[in-house]
Amino acid sequence: MRIVVIGATGHVGGYLIPRLVGAGHEVVAISRGLREPYREDPAWTEVERLVVDRDAEDAAGTFGPRIAALRPDAVIDMVCFTPESAAKLLASLRGTGAFLAMCGTIWTHGTATAVPVLEHEDRRPWGEYGIGKAAIEDLVLEEADRPDGLRATVLHPGHISGPGWPVINAAGNLEPAVWRRLAAGESLTLPNSGLETLHHVHADDVAQAFQLAVERQEDAAGRAFHVVAERALTLRGYAEAAAGWWGREAVLAFAPFDRFAATTSEEQAAITLDHISRSPSASIAAARERLGYAPRYTALEAAREAVAWLAVHGDDGIPALTA
Repeated sequence: MRIVVIGATGHVGGYLIPRLVGAGHEVVAISRGLREPYREDPAWTEVERLVVDRDAEDAAGTFGPRIAALRPDAVIDMVCFTPESAAKLLASLRGTGAFLAMCGTIWTHGTATAVPVLEHEDRRPWGEYGIGKAAIEDLVLEEADRPDGLRATVLHPGHISGPGWPVINAAGNLEPAVWRRLAAGESLTLPNSGLETLHHVHADDVAQAFQLAVERQEDAAGRAFHVVAERALTLRGYAEAAAGWWGREAVLAFAPFDRFAATTSEEQAAITLDHISRSPSASIAAARERLGYAPRYTALEAAREAVAWLAVHGDDGIPALTA
C-alpha cells in the first residue's frame, strides 16, 4: 500500500515508519520540520519526506486536499487535535478510497465505573485534550458509519513511553526527583494510598497497532480500539518495582493529595492530579480479538526502557540502572 503518515517523526513514528517500510509499504512521511526521528533506522532512506505546516494549511483550506493529492491507500494521522481539523481531512479523503487510522487517547474516558474500561464505556472526557479527542472520535466513527463514508478507525493509546523522552513516573507526574529518590533508597511520598492506576504503552506497541489497523482494514473500520500494555500499574506497585531497578527496596510514605502536593511543584502536582483523578485502566480485548494486537512490552518494561535511556542520556541526575 501507499501509506501517508501525518506526524511521522514523533514518538510513535520512529517505530512505525520502519515497521511499514519493512512490511513492503510505500511510505510518505509528513512532519512540521525536517528534524531527525527519535530512532535512527535505514528505513528512512526509503521514505518520501514532506514538510507541511498543518495549522497554516488548515487555515488556508489546503491541508486536506494536499493529503488527498498524494493518492494514499491509507492515511495514519498521529497529530490531529481539533475536530475542525479532523472534519477538513475527512471531507478531503471522502470518495478517494483511502482508509484513515486516527490517533485518539484513553483520556476520552473519565472516571470509570468498572475496570478495565471498554471502548464504548464511561465516555466522560476531561480537559481540552480529552474533550477534543472524544469529539474527533465521534466525527471519524460517524463518517465510517455513513453508506458513502470514509472507511476509518480510531486507536486510543495510553501513556506512550519509550527511550528518548520523559515517562510518567510512580507519582503520576514527570518529576525526575522521583527516580532519584527510588534509586537512592530515599523516602518517596505518594498520594492517598498509592492504589490509583496508570496505563503505559511502549511506542513500538502503538506502532504495531497502527500497522495492524491499516493492514486489516475490514476488521478495523468503524471501530475504536484501546492500545495499551496488557495491565495497568498501581502507583505503589510501580514504585516498588522501579526501586528494584537500582537494587533498592522502595521506602514509601502516603499522604492525602493536598499534603502530597506540598512535596512537589504546582505544575507536577497538577499533572499527578490529572492522572490519579482518572486512574486509567483500559481493556485491549477488542484490539487483540479483531486486529491481533499483542503488546510486546508490559507497562513496567516500557517505563524501565524509558528510564534506562534517561539515566544514560538525560541531564537530571538519574543514576544508571543496576538490575
